[in-house]
Amino acid sequence: MRALLQRVSRCSVRVDGREVSSIGRGLLVLLGVSVEDGEEDASYLAEKVVNLRIFEDGQGKMNLSLEEVGGEVMVVSQFTLYGDTRKGRRPSYTRAAPPEVAEPLYRYFCRQVEARGFTVRTGLFGAHMEVELVNDGPVTLLLESRD
Repeated sequence: MRALLQRVSRCSVRVDGREVSSIGRGLLVLLGVSVEDGEEDASYLAEKVVNLRIFEDGQGKMNLSLEEVGGEVMVVSQFTLYGDTRKGRRPSYTRAAPPEVAEPLYRYFCRQVEARGFTVRTGLFGAHMEVELVNDGPVTLLLESRD
C-alpha cells in the first residue's frame, strides 16, 4: 500500500462540478492499494500517517503531529500510484488492486484513521475527481507499507 501525503492548508474534492468534501489545515492522503495488500498494510499506514511529525512548531521545525495541530484528513483513492513506467510510454497498472479488492481496503484505512480520533473526509471511490489543494511548505512524502 502506498500513501502520498501532502501537508495542506486546505483541500477540496469535486465530482461532476460539485464539491463532495473539503478540509482545512491537515493532510491530503492519496492512497494506492496493490494486489498484495491486506488490512495489516492499511493499519500500519494509518498509524504512520497520524503520528508523523511533519507540522512546524513555534521554532519552525517539523516537530508536531496531525493531532498536535488539530489537523484534518482527506483520503483520496489513487490507483495510479501503482503505475509502472519502466517500459514503453503507457503505464502498466498490473500491481494495482482491482476495485473490488481496493475499495474495501481503502475504506478500512479510513476507518483506521477514524479509530485514532480523526474525522476523515474522502473523495468518491472510482469517480473522476478534481482535487484542489494548497500544499503547505511544500511538504510531500511517499509512505509504503512494504519495503
